[in-house]
Amino acid sequence: MTDHLSFPQPHLSTVALERTYLKAQVRIPVLRGVEMTVNRGEFLAIVGQSGSGKSTLLHLMGLLDQPNIGEVRLHVEATDDRPAESLRIDNLPPATRDALRNRVFGFIFQAYHLLPELTVLENVQSPLMIRESVLGYWKNRREYRDRACEIIDRVGLSHRLKHRPSELSGGEMQRAAIARSLISRPEILLADEPTGNLDSQTGRDIMSLLKSLNAEGLTVIMVTHDDNLAAQADRIIRLANGRSVDLASEVAA
Repeated sequence: MTDHLSFPQPHLSTVALERTYLKAQVRIPVLRGVEMTVNRGEFLAIVGQSGSGKSTLLHLMGLLDQPNIGEVRLHVEATDDRPAESLRIDNLPPATRDALRNRVFGFIFQAYHLLPELTVLENVQSPLMIRESVLGYWKNRREYRDRACEIIDRVGLSHRLKHRPSELSGGEMQRAAIARSLISRPEILLADEPTGNLDSQTGRDIMSLLKSLNAEGLTVIMVTHDDNLAAQADRIIRLANGRSVDLASEVAA
């Protein structure tokens, strides 16, 4: 008998997702009913031409924006206390969506978005500073610092703890951004063109890091315009005319 655990387990999905923007009183449809499911522990690449809605889709999935029509659903594993659930999350109250962004999702952007006045260590700890009250953060500061140092070491930046973004290379800034995205121990990592500002060798290094994180069980959803990078994912979804097409792809050797 086949072990049921060998079958893919959904982690995040979209249902008939639509997003339209208003520009100079003209309605511009970007997504037109996107249906897709990301499986738990999967490395999924989303590709498409410029303006196809790749980043818009990622922002909707990570609750940075809301759809005009459709749903984003988070699939929660069963525990001893509750059965598995499929929860709609795009229409939750703002404070609940904020909490999900801080705890369930990790974000990596092409532009890094590091705070220039903070050191690498402080930037990496910033999501925990936002999550906690001043008293709560102060109470757990040693644990959080140790956690941040461990993650910073994992991404190869332990020699840059006290450096500010202006003192880092592009690859180092992206590594710091990846470390920051991991500090809250997210379930799902959303990466928007994570190698777009980097030279080819540094881009390969970042891709290798993302693949190693995925190999440890982290679900990764990556937007990229680079078909060579996308080919290293478990599966590719291509956006065209506001809709998604699931493409067959080979697992990278």
